[in-house]
Amino acid sequence: MVRIYTVVTVFLLALPATAPAQVRPAAPVPTTEHPDLNTIVDRLEQAALANRDNYRPYVLTRQYLMYGGEEQQKPSSEVLARITFVPPTTKEYEIVEAHGSSRGEGVVKHILENEAKATQRGDAPGAVSRDNYIFTYLGQSSLDGHPCYILGLQPKRKEKNLVIGRAWVDGQTFLVRRVEGQMSKLPSWWLKSVYVTLDFNEAGGMWIQTGTKAVADVRIFGTHLLTAQAVNFQSDAALARNLGRPGAGRRPQHLLGAVIPVQH
Repeated sequence: MVRIYTVVTVFLLALPATAPAQVRPAAPVPTTEHPDLNTIVDRLEQAALANRDNYRPYVLTRQYLMYGGEEQQKPSSEVLARITFVPPTTKEYEIVEAHGSSRGEGVVKHILENEAKATQRGDAPGAVSRDNYIFTYLGQSSLDGHPCYILGLQPKRKEKNLVIGRAWVDGQTFLVRRVEGQMSKLPSWWLKSVYVTLDFNEAGGMWIQTGTKAVADVRIFGTHLLTAQAVNFQSDAALARNLGRPGAGRRPQHLLGAVIPVQH
């Protein structure tokens, strides 16, 4: 799972910056059948372990948008970054394009540096598992056309990479499709609250994070928004051989609007 605190902390570097209305979770659909909670969590953890075995080298293009001002309709900063991952612990990145406020590029670099370091350490501190959460069964709902179980998440301890909220678990694969909620512990006094939404989907036979949204209520400066969306994906074993070579895997720069969408 994404290192939530990494995304949120960098809001302070981009002040002043807000945002469209906070995302609200979909209402659970009542069901007459109450699945066994332990069975759901068992299969969730088994599916997560099996997914790690499916990891192969890939290149992911991610678009970051930052918003500032309550009435701002367009982002103050747009950054396109290309992330190259070779399992289990090698991750590199490059900024492909940057528009708008120069702070945006600095924020994204900070995020990706921390992401790369966490990957090198093999960290997965925010995993949706019994190690981190107490689960409750909340019901069922359809997310993007996929029937899901909704589980309540109560962190076992206050940490910056855990959330008080809920998870949407795919009813067929038992992989997590969405995690949503308030950060369990805020990284700074400046932040009054932070609401995060993390989306996951299939790409190249792997289950990866494809979207992030963080809405922060910052003291004095108001609401801020940062989003990250996967817009292009390439899986290729040759990446393992090319990673680290100067200029390897580089492609001509292109307009932000011309990227190929990730499969959903």
